[in-house]
Amino acid sequence: MRTVSRPSFIVIGVFLMVVSLAGMIGACCRVTWLLWLYLVVMFLLIVLGVVFTVFAFVVTNKGAGETLSGKGYKEYRLGDYSNWLQKRVSDGKNWNKIKSCLADSKVCTDFHNKYLNVPVTEFYHQHLSSVQSGCCKPSNDCQFNYVGPTNWTRGAAVSVNPDCNLWDNNMDTLCFNCQSCKAGFIDGLRSSWKKVAVVNIVFLIFLIVVYSVGCCAFRNNRRDDHYQQPWKP
Repeated sequence: MRTVSRPSFIVIGVFLMVVSLAGMIGACCRVTWLLWLYLVVMFLLIVLGVVFTVFAFVVTNKGAGETLSGKGYKEYRLGDYSNWLQKRVSDGKNWNKIKSCLADSKVCTDFHNKYLNVPVTEFYHQHLSSVQSGCCKPSNDCQFNYVGPTNWTRGAAVSVNPDCNLWDNNMDTLCFNCQSCKAGFIDGLRSSWKKVAVVNIVFLIFLIVVYSVGCCAFRNNRRDDHYQQPWKP
């Protein structure tokens, strides 16, 4: 799951600025070919924006956390999310990069420090983020005994959840290899993508308005060019 780097944003910004300048010059100086180029690029941007928005809503429409009785937090199952997102995080190379990012963000270290002195009854009523719930503690299915937020002892109960065998109290391991951690990451990503998709809809509306204005300017240029042609008897 790759993120867009800062240089990429700069390149995109410069590209949009050049396209906007081409449209402005084409409209103000009546340079028809520049205005035509501007409209073609704008049309492609609108199409790409629509495709991305639809795609984002489709892949994020499925999946949600499971509410637990007597718990303030939710738990997450990988199989509840879209197949496309599941494949992305199930790829070993992708997940190793994601785990590295999670470790660098110290999400579980902060989780440990925040709830270190919290009694178990109060801990169970905390509203944890999807990543904290999926990666920094064992699944509720495991029925482990609480010692600390990242320190749990195995009980007598036997669970069919494979995540129970992957849990380790080591801060570098915890449940980073668990399916619940992948599901928690996807849930956080899903929420972010939905917000981006909503912002993208607003941006698309703006682009369509600007495109419509450009079309009017292009039509006026063509009409003026037609009137300015010398009359031939």
